[in-house]
Amino acid sequence: MFDYPRPCAGMLVVKGDAVLVLERGHPPRRGCFDIPGGFVDAGEDLEAAARRELREETGLAVGKAEFLGFYWDRYYLRGFGHFPVMNFYYLGRWRRGTPRPADDAAGAEWVPVAELGRRRRRFAWKHMARVYADLKRRLRAGR
Repeated sequence: MFDYPRPCAGMLVVKGDAVLVLERGHPPRRGCFDIPGGFVDAGEDLEAAARRELREETGLAVGKAEFLGFYWDRYYLRGFGHFPVMNFYYLGRWRRGTPRPADDAAGAEWVPVAELGRRRRRFAWKHMARVYADLKRRLRAGR
């Protein structure tokens, strides 16, 4: 059923030297670190999907966002197995508000960008290491 790629969109929210990281509340990969995001609805703009997912999972909104990159991965659905996903990420700056985990998220925290990958909790998806490496490069270039 899912032998074709599904588009996903996410929003990396930066606050000072930290990035918003979620804890997954549901399978697959419950308890792992994740980026606010999810599947794109039919006919939905990629950036609009990233903003919608951020709002649904944290209650936050960001102002101007910039495209960070595109990353392949795969997703597992019980009963269907693995299928390819195309992940499109945007970078937004925190303006105000406290993230409140909702929808798929069990928790939300600000993690210093320098500590990404050094925490005990695992990333939910393989492509996240590349996403965070690109985020670090983008933030260094912007300073």
